[in-house]
Amino acid sequence: MLWVEVSKDITIMPSLIKTPLYQTHVDLAGKLIEFHGWLLPLSYKSIMDEARAVRERVGVFDISHMGEVQVYGRNALELLQYTTSNDVTALEEGRVQYTTLLNDDGGILDDFLIYRVGVERYFLCLNATNTQRAVSWLANQALHFPEVEVKDLTHHFGMLSVQGPNAEALLMKTTKTDLSKLEYYQFVICSLGGYSVILSRTGYTGEDGFEIFCEWRETPALWKLINNRGKNLGLVPVGLGARDVLRQEMCFPLYGHELNDDITPYEAGLGWLVTLEKEEGFIGCEVLVNQYRHGVKRKLVAVETVGRNIARQGHPIMVGSELVGEVTSGTMSPTLNKPIALGFVNTEHCQVGAKVKVSIRGNMCDAIIVDKPFTQSNVKKKPKT
Repeated sequence: MLWVEVSKDITIMPSLIKTPLYQTHVDLAGKLIEFHGWLLPLSYKSIMDEARAVRERVGVFDISHMGEVQVYGRNALELLQYTTSNDVTALEEGRVQYTTLLNDDGGILDDFLIYRVGVERYFLCLNATNTQRAVSWLANQALHFPEVEVKDLTHHFGMLSVQGPNAEALLMKTTKTDLSKLEYYQFVICSLGGYSVILSRTGYTGEDGFEIFCEWRETPALWKLINNRGKNLGLVPVGLGARDVLRQEMCFPLYGHELNDDITPYEAGLGWLVTLEKEEGFIGCEVLVNQYRHGVKRKLVAVETVGRNIARQGHPIMVGSELVGEVTSGTMSPTLNKPIALGFVNTEHCQVGAKVKVSIRGNMCDAIIVDKPFTQSNVKKKPKT
């Protein structure tokens, strides 16, 4: 079943790892790109068309590059409660919680999901960027918590994401489980087309959808099954490019852009992931208590540039001749048909409606700070944790 090790003959190129769907991507997309040590498709046909398909119909993503980690044992809860910012004691069995892993200065080492599988068993879905570092950090902290084990299962699991208004209808063709009863941030262990999977109502697009963890070697068969069942529902395969566009429209942060070791949850607009009232405290909490009481010097904001100029990571944000911030991500939104961007701006200039300028390739372009997110969320229900 899902917790058994797979064989170790996973194909690895020099410093680049192939997902189970490597040959499928080569056949469909042609050129693949390097993404934090993995070879993945940027797009299959058109980034904009793939993003629209997810908003209007349904898309399937290969996200097997995500990290999977199991934390289990008598003190699993205590370890996670101490190392993460959210309140893990509030997480019920069968539910998922979004949280952050912090360093001693309150900086974000990773943002990830915790699945509560059982009384002493938790399953973590980590960013590919940080999997090895996060595993090492948790394993080192686990030395202070007897009877708990941290196990990296990244090369045991493949992972697919099915997102869009037709996602539920599509997957209902593959399972006897009534997915209409599965709430947002809830998961089940069930059968899809005869394959045992962990299926959660989660995603990174703002649309209703599901993320599926399966055995590494069974990923191609599940991909084929989902694509065959989705033909009449407008299903398209979706690459990294559209995934990035979709998350930017929702103002979801991406590690290495909006999040890093020097950015705290309060600065990134993730204060709702912080529970300062934990009895035993947690790593980085002293810094966050200070920020909660006295405020932060910068905040993550949403920016719309005037015209067709697209701001990109690193572009300066100006007020007059004063540098007040920097763009972290930018793209052309197919939903809004206009350029959008995220960036950090000094607190005194971050109010919604404030007019700023973005320096794009030496040109000072007019821009305005707007409400987040850029587009409305269409998830089925809000998370309970």
